[in-house]
Amino acid sequence: MTLSVQFLTLIAMVSSGFYLGIIQETFRRFTPYWKNSTFLTYFLEISFWLTQTGIIFYVLFRVNAGELRLYVFLACFLGFSMYQVFAKSVYKIVLEWIIQITSAIYRFFKSLFQGLIITPISWIIKLILRIIVSIITLLGSIILFILKMVLTPFWWIAIGIYKVAPSTFKNFLHKIAGFYSTMKNICYKYLKYLKSKRR
Repeated sequence: MTLSVQFLTLIAMVSSGFYLGIIQETFRRFTPYWKNSTFLTYFLEISFWLTQTGIIFYVLFRVNAGELRLYVFLACFLGFSMYQVFAKSVYKIVLEWIIQITSAIYRFFKSLFQGLIITPISWIIKLILRIIVSIITLLGSIILFILKMVLTPFWWIAIGIYKVAPSTFKNFLHKIAGFYSTMKNICYKYLKYLKSKRR
């Protein structure tokens, strides 16, 4: 390598070390959000370091075709140390400031979206459902009224026939009614027993 290439390599690795300090600080800031998941913690940790290693090696490859020397690691460590000494405290303040601004913007657009889209759509859907329920209730009432008007004469005729019917026929109807009532009570008790078993 020529002297100029070595100098560019040194500058690139110091900058890469400084960058590594910044990105590692950012990554650690968000680590508490997934620390409860062991799998996610290991997955993101491995992915982070593999990604950063790939990025730094790509920078090195662009500068000196990927040739590794001892001073490359020392320069990278120097850049990381410079970040820790000179920029860490300032960057943490800036990072928190950026996070707060981003969170405020997110909350604003979320509230805007909720107020302009979600709430009106929800209100319209509720209104449509109420109208549909009201229409169904009205139609049901009309149908019941019509059925009552149509069946009432037949009911009167049935009562008249029952009054003039023989006693044997009336006893037969009473027996059918009693059988129906008995079966109804048995079914009700059985369903009640099944519900108690499920509990």
